[in-house]
Amino acid sequence: MNIIARIHTDFPTKFGVPRQSGLVDSLQGKIVFEPEYRNPDAFRGLDGFSHIWLIWQFSEAVRSDWSPTVRPPRLGGNTRMGVFATRSPFRPNPIGLSCVRLVKIDLNTPEGPVLYVAGADLMSGTPIYDIKPYLPFADSHPDAVGGFADPAYGYALEVVFPDELLNKVPEEVRQALIDVLKQDPRPSYQKDPSRVYGVPFHGMDVRFSVSDSVLTVCEIAPLKP
Repeated sequence: MNIIARIHTDFPTKFGVPRQSGLVDSLQGKIVFEPEYRNPDAFRGLDGFSHIWLIWQFSEAVRSDWSPTVRPPRLGGNTRMGVFATRSPFRPNPIGLSCVRLVKIDLNTPEGPVLYVAGADLMSGTPIYDIKPYLPFADSHPDAVGGFADPAYGYALEVVFPDELLNKVPEEVRQALIDVLKQDPRPSYQKDPSRVYGVPFHGMDVRFSVSDSVLTVCEIAPLKP
């Protein structure tokens, strides 16, 4: 398969990336295509769709072997489930699938046609194999059952973000950062309230701790190269 594009987001590493697409709609990203796929004709009609599917590579999880079971983070990292019952990146083939909101299409940039999207759960630089339109009549199933993942939906922390630290964050990404922190970026097996974690986001190292269901931001520093 050929890589047709790469997505650019505020996440230089996988830590802090939302665990599913659409959970943080305030997150912005842009998709830049490889030179051979920059033909504007390839995008004809795409502006009529509100959402698109991204088929992409788990580029940081490519491996030669695979395991039939994995440990989903939202189950605490200790319970094993079948790999085909999860969206774990550790799969027989490192392929991801995400539904994102299509914000804007700009066909005339120095980088060729660019798609601007919201709600992506991808690390910056992730290779994209294909893009398909989301079809509500075929892709939406309101009566679907979510198995063991259903109880985790809606989980959110209270975020305490002191004004003097929040003011260090560019205004255009403040809400996205807060929404990311609400999702609790920690591994589910980490419960030490004295531990300080750091999320690389938009060129910043955002450091925080969590006690019970309250996340407190304690430092904002420039991200080290």
